[in-house]
Amino acid sequence: MNRKLLFFLGLSFFSVFVFLSYLVHKDLFTQIDFDTTVKLQDNISRRFDTPFSTLSLLGSFEISTLFLIFIVLIRRKIKSIFVLISYAMAISLELFGKIFVIHPGPPFMFFRYDIPFNFPSSYVQPGSSYPSGHSTRTTFISVLLLYIIWKSKRLSSLHKILLSSVVVLFDITMLLSRVYLGEHWTSDVIGGGLLGASLGLISLIAF
Repeated sequence: MNRKLLFFLGLSFFSVFVFLSYLVHKDLFTQIDFDTTVKLQDNISRRFDTPFSTLSLLGSFEISTLFLIFIVLIRRKIKSIFVLISYAMAISLELFGKIFVIHPGPPFMFFRYDIPFNFPSSYVQPGSSYPSGHSTRTTFISVLLLYIIWKSKRLSSLHKILLSSVVVLFDITMLLSRVYLGEHWTSDVIGGGLLGASLGLISLIAF
């Protein structure tokens, strides 16, 4: 894909992220966020508490970062380091958002995480819940995976479609789990997805 197009797409996603951040800061999604969480928890069985909690662990900063480093290493290209720089920028912007965008997370009554273990990063609470770190990291890495899949000369078209479907399904499930577990509001998840996608696309320029 053309580098200019990648940069334009990344910048477009980032612009939407900035605009959404402004709207979230103005509390324009409060009712939608609340209603979505209630509907999800009312319509999804509690049997999914543990599977979704496991996904939460898989999407942690520690595991996501190690997986990304693995991807960069197997590429064996010095310029792939730019991917890690873009990732660091995404994480920094995520923390910036949580500090400066006033948006409290869901109250404890919605909390459904049920695994008695947390990685150290889960104890870092900058303030607000916008944007979702899990969504940012998952979307960022997924953009890279989809790029690798479709650029591969070893995979058939059918295999590319199947693998891409798995990546997209994983993304959807991860983002859904953040709201279902009462970890984030829907607007947090959308914001994180936009942020991750924007920096992920820009990182492909050097990938």
